[in-house]
Amino acid sequence: MKFDFTTVPERKGKDAIAVDIPVLNGFDINETVKPGFDLIPMWVADMNFVVPACITDTVSERLEHPSFGYYLIRDEYYDSIQRWHEERHGISDITKETIGYENGLLGGLVSSLKVLLPEGGKVLLHSPTYIGFTHVLKDNGYKIVSSELVKDQDGTWRMDLSDMEKKIKDGKIKVAVFCSPHNPTGRVWSREELEQAAELFERYSVTVISDEIWSDLILFGNRHIPFASVSKYAHNNTVELYAPSKTFNLAGLIGSYHVIYNPKLRNKIETYEKATSYNSMNVLSMYALIGAYSEEGAEWVDDLIHVLEENVDLALNALKKVPGIAVERPQGTYMLFLDCKEFCEKNELTLDELLKKGMEVGVLWQDGRPFGGTYTIRMNLASPTHRIHEALKRLGKHVWGLPESIWEPLTSMWEAFNPWNMFLKKAEDSDKD
Repeated sequence: MKFDFTTVPERKGKDAIAVDIPVLNGFDINETVKPGFDLIPMWVADMNFVVPACITDTVSERLEHPSFGYYLIRDEYYDSIQRWHEERHGISDITKETIGYENGLLGGLVSSLKVLLPEGGKVLLHSPTYIGFTHVLKDNGYKIVSSELVKDQDGTWRMDLSDMEKKIKDGKIKVAVFCSPHNPTGRVWSREELEQAAELFERYSVTVISDEIWSDLILFGNRHIPFASVSKYAHNNTVELYAPSKTFNLAGLIGSYHVIYNPKLRNKIETYEKATSYNSMNVLSMYALIGAYSEEGAEWVDDLIHVLEENVDLALNALKKVPGIAVERPQGTYMLFLDCKEFCEKNELTLDELLKKGMEVGVLWQDGRPFGGTYTIRMNLASPTHRIHEALKRLGKHVWGLPESIWEPLTSMWEAFNPWNMFLKKAEDSDKD
């Protein structure tokens, strides 16, 4: 392991909503967390790792030049995006012209909707649904038509194509918002599934806005397939939205971008965005992307994925010991989506009471109801493994009521998985040689 994924950056007082937000899940954090427990942020989808030096060095080098006036977008910005997608996703047809900056992924979503659909129009979404979609669509006057994802016999989340078709046809829907990989379930769609969805959208002339912000965080040998790559129709009728923010924890710098192959569609959206006069890149976010989408950045992501896989394995081994908690193994992202219905009913708890029990011991997990389901909790696993281990120990002892002995094998597992321990052992063995 080349990079440090064990250091916990001190985020308190550093403007991070992950730990500085005063109220979470309806509870005052200062009043709810009991003395003796520090905060383990496991809610908002950002990471508790230090960013790689390739980003901070690139931004720092730009900061040494004491001028921040109007600027031109560097060719390296476009080159970095093209190279990244070709090397990571096998996509070689992205050109400078197809790339456009977006002031946040949700900003790109709204801009696209404003061009494609009048206010009050219907938009197809899958449920469970990313809460950001729900807010921006409703706030901008659009009507959400939800198609529920369903679980197959193996517990894998699937699109219900029959339900999607019925709702598209009945509602005369012309725009779908797609999430790939899916948030909050962590599902990575197969090529076959994407092709079937593209065929359906083509049948009813549906334009797709595809959120692919999680596309670099693919786990356990799965592969991300960009939606626009699965058919000629998808290629010409898709707005793909990306950002390095989830991959490298850069949300605070604001730096998303679109890939739109159809020149007419692209021109309409970019013309609208220019007219609003809001969609301007921060010069430092440009340099952050260039640093992130580098060879060192790619190596960092590869190591990160190993850590996330270990954290998922650790969490699922703990959760399977808790009667009444159901969770599917995510194929991408770093989020878990827990179904706590049986546990709450068995223990005569409301979801609010369960959420509070976790927060009392410093585990800041997230109410999943705004995403879907009446007894759901979302958990962020993008922290050093020893912090995930500590959170699970606290939940086991103080929330789930499991005996201490049950955590002994998990402790052994964590010690075996801990990448920093493996790095030190390798170094020691090298010194002996």
